[in-house]
Parts: sequence; structure tokens; C-alpha cells
Amino acid sequence: MDQEYTEIRNKIEKELDLWLPEKPDRNWAEKVFCEIGLMLDEESLQAVTAPARELLIRGGKRWRPILMALVCEMLGGGESAIPLAPVIEFSHNASLIHDDIEDESDERRGLPSIHKMFGIDVAINAGSFFYFLASACIESCVMRNKELIYKHWTENMRRLHLGQSLDIMWHRNLSFVPTIKDYYMMSAMKTGSLVRLATVLGAHAANAPTEAVRILGDVADKIGIGFQILDDVKNLTTGVYGKQRGDDIVEGKKSLPVVLFLHKYPEKRERIFFFFHAAKTMGSSAPEVEEMIDTMMPSGVFEEAEEKGIALLKEAKTIVCSHNFTCFTVNDNSFNLLDNFFDTIF
Repeated sequence: MDQEYTEIRNKIEKELDLWLPEKPDRNWAEKVFCEIGLMLDEESLQAVTAPARELLIRGGKRWRPILMALVCEMLGGGESAIPLAPVIEFSHNASLIHDDIEDESDERRGLPSIHKMFGIDVAINAGSFFYFLASACIESCVMRNKELIYKHWTENMRRLHLGQSLDIMWHRNLSFVPTIKDYYMMSAMKTGSLVRLATVLGAHAANAPTEAVRILGDVADKIGIGFQILDDVKNLTTGVYGKQRGDDIVEGKKSLPVVLFLHKYPEKRERIFFFFHAAKTMGSSAPEVEEMIDTMMPSGVFEEAEEKGIALLKEAKTIVCSHNFTCFTVNDNSFNLLDNFFDTIF
């Protein structure tokens, strides 16, 4: 199965390279910018493409477009979703560039974040360009339900930014404590929107029934929240690849382990708020970062959060594998790949 995932990813990488080439030529320029693109030389075009491509070529699991491709294949659409891979991956990378600026993050995927490498002005423009390049990909697709695909993309981009605005509001107010329900809602929008978009586009590319689209949307929410929870836990325990351990504390983020701890030990809230403030003031080198992690470690909140994240992913897998879902006509091999996806991607 690993080979089949690799083959899907290789096809996705070709689509990404097609829409964001290392050396943009006249054909690409005309496709993206219409006739005005023909008036610009390669160096001028690379002013907008190079910062975006810098982040893209650093890699990533590409699990969102892989999920989209598997859903499409499973529902009998073959490889028809592959050309939509840039819609998912470019939107994801756009959000990362802007997120790093908002959070003042120094690193992304093991290297300086794009705004640290190119400057804030260039990074903001590159992130925005990523979004609009995704829209150009939709405009060029030959699917009969193009308008519906565009609608889902814009709807989920609005959801994503609403979720991000809540996250920002919470960490700007260090003393605010969201409920667990609030956290789930925020994660479903901030992280789950791109997962929902991936599953829905995969279903629409296969011309799947409305009921399949609805079910897959519910599955996506669980995957998105579960993925965010596990990412939260890693940030404060083992560390996330390409980022510094505990940088969520520097940013003042109310991740699920923190939310659980604050509700479990309300008498320690002021201490946690002190850690947040000190870390934000002094940065990732502040000793309060590790002190906060050490304070939380014996409480069991990391294990509790991880259990919740894993449970959500298991729920998503159960729905996909349930009789209610498999009553639709599916491709057995692709169904098995999607089934295995939950055990390999995360």
C-alpha cells in the first residue's frame, strides 16, 4: 500500500509543479494572468512565485490532497480529482504563511518561515497569491460541476479564516479560557475546513450522491479536530517537526491540553497566565516555557487530550467503514486504501 500512496503523491506533485513551476514560462503566465502575463519576464514572475514555491518544495505529507484522491477513487471517479490537488495544497500553504506572520513564528518545516526569509510584505503577498492561484486551478478545470466546486472552496476558506480569528482572539487575551466545546468548534473551522474541502471535492469529482458528500463532510470535521488535538499534544511533548517545542506557549495558544488543565485546576490559572506572559515577552528561550510544560505534565492532560484525538480519528474511520456508507457503489481497492489511510497518515 505504501507504493500506491507514493504513486498518488507523485501525481499530486506533478500537478503542484505544473501550477507553480520553478521557472514560469509564457504559457503559465498567460494561463494565470491572462494577456498581461505575456508582458513580464521570468524574473518579474518569480517575484511572486519564488516565495510561495520556497514553502511548497519543503514538502509536507500532502495528506489532504491524498485524502481527496482516495475519496474520489473509492466513489468510482478514478483519478479525476488529481487536477484539483493544488486547490487543497495551495490553500493550505497560504494559511501557513499567514499563520506564521500572525504568530511571529521563526520556523516552518525546519527552515526560516517565509516572512523571516523574504520579509513580511513579500510573505503576505505570497500567501494571498497562493489562495488566488488555487482559484485559477478551479477556473481551468473541465468538470461539469465547476460552480459547485468553487462554492465549496470559498465557503471553506471563509470557515478557515473564522476559525483562525477565534484562535487569534483567544491567544491575544491571555486570561481567556475557552470551553472544550469552543475549542472543538474552532478546530473544526481552522483545521477541519481544508479536510472538509478535500473530502467534498473528492466526492464531487466522482459525481457522488449528495448523501455521500454529507457523510464525508461529517467525517472531515472529526479528522480535522482529531489532527489538531494530536498536533497540540506533540507541540508540548515531543515537539512538532520543523518547529520549536512549546512555541504554542510563546504564542499564548489555548490548545486542548491547556484548556483541559485550566478547567481541571482553576486555582492554577494565574500561574499558567504568568507563564504565557513571560514566554510571550522573552520568546522561546524563556525558562517559563519548560516550566509550564513541567507543571502540566503530572496532571494527565496530555494523555487525556491524545485519547480524545485518537477517538475522533477512530470515529471517522468507523463512519467510513460503516454499512451506511458502503451502501454506495465503491471501488474495493481504493476503499481499502482509504481504510488504511487512518492508520498510516497520522
